Amino acid sequence: MGLLDLGIVVVYLICITLFGLRFRKKQRSLKDYFLADKSIPWWAISLSIVAAETSTLTVISVPGLAYQTNFTFLQLVLGYLVGRVVISFAFIPQYFRGDLFTAYQLIERRFGKKLRSLTAGLFLVTRAAAEGVRIFAVAIVVGIALSSYLGKFSDFGRDLAAIGIVTVLTLIYTFEGGMAAVIWTDVIQTSIYVIGTIVGFFTILHLVPGGWSTVSAMARDAGKFRVFDFSWDFYKTYTFWSGVLGGAFLTTASHGTDQLIVQRLLAAKTMRQSQLALLASGVAVFFQFGLFLVVGAMLFVFYQLFPPLIAFSKTDRIFPTFIVTRMPHGVSGLLIAAILAAAMSNLSAALNSLSSTTILDFYARLRPNVPENRLMFLSRAATVAWGIVLFVLATVSRSGGKVVELGLGIASVAYGALLGVFLLGVLTKKATESGAMAGMLCGFVANIYFWQFTRVPFTWYVALGSILTFVVGYASSRVLSRIVPAAK
Repeated sequence: MGLLDLGIVVVYLICITLFGLRFRKKQRSLKDYFLADKSIPWWAISLSIVAAETSTLTVISVPGLAYQTNFTFLQLVLGYLVGRVVISFAFIPQYFRGDLFTAYQLIERRFGKKLRSLTAGLFLVTRAAAEGVRIFAVAIVVGIALSSYLGKFSDFGRDLAAIGIVTVLTLIYTFEGGMAAVIWTDVIQTSIYVIGTIVGFFTILHLVPGGWSTVSAMARDAGKFRVFDFSWDFYKTYTFWSGVLGGAFLTTASHGTDQLIVQRLLAAKTMRQSQLALLASGVAVFFQFGLFLVVGAMLFVFYQLFPPLIAFSKTDRIFPTFIVTRMPHGVSGLLIAAILAAAMSNLSAALNSLSSTTILDFYARLRPNVPENRLMFLSRAATVAWGIVLFVLATVSRSGGKVVELGLGIASVAYGALLGVFLLGVLTKKATESGAMAGMLCGFVANIYFWQFTRVPFTWYVALGSILTFVVGYASSRVLSRIVPAAK
């Protein structure tokens, strides 16, 4: 990586941080800080949603999936579209009934304070763990890009420096600018990494002799363009059934119960704009993942024609290595900046959502008479505290398989229980708080078991966990409602 590339990356980091700081003067209330005063247009929220679910691990790991296998990952993305439709008509209307700041206020309104605390607490723990994996993906890219400049440092030292730089800079503008800074920097960062990937697409096309005709012929012969797998193998990660059904459950949970996304939906001016933003983001995500997978297939063809001197240890390293070693100077810097853009947009979203849940779902409930200016100060303090926590978690996330699957797996363990509880609240009137808590416990424990002790792929975690939570929660509610009156 040359000095020109390094200069582009440095300029990007400085400019995006300064841009985010422009919004600090507008943060006068909690509504400003956490919901951007509900003044964000739908298209900006849509791009922000895309950015929030597109981390560095997505940009580097999805091409690696296509390089190693094929396009069957797109089946999961089809499920993402189905899940968005469910959220738009089942969940969003519930969120716009009342002045809500977090997803878990809806749980208190339907069930009670205990279950609100439980769901909010589960979100904090699992979101932080999953985000630690996502931030670590930054270290993979920066470590490869700056290897010539950081050669005297150990692998751990390079990882620490990379994670620290991105965390600190993102923390600065998130701390000052709140949700407005998060969303509008997301818009810019989404544009940067999509444009960067498109530039990468045409660069690879230029480097392959024969261009697209060679790529399409070799990729087709290798089975890279296969999208659908209708096999009934339950233990296969990407099939049509696990993709559409599992992906629908996963997205309904991640975009309908996770404060990371719900907070954006609540920042829309109206319910209709919130629905439009979510549905439009699904179309954008589908084409985006398609682009990443095509790049992976192209990398497969390139390295078939020009084999690397040393075999790749992990598929997650293929795209970053190609960027640094094969891309022209300037283009390489643009693509590294694009990958960092994805990292910073995702991290800023996590910091703001973790802070809002900490203050509004816990502290403000325990101390209801605290003045709003004091809560604003504590919200910023919570943002800093979570920045430190995520930095620590990222440094201990230095082992694991494909980072995109590891990150989705960790999140999916909790999503099943969360979605089951929300479905109990939205679809039933007889479910009780005690019953829902019993169901949530069963769903969460079951998903931990699936994750750690079985071969069940992560694509099924949310579906299995939410169904178990719903069934046990509803049955427990009916049983407990009979026992309690009898005891009285």
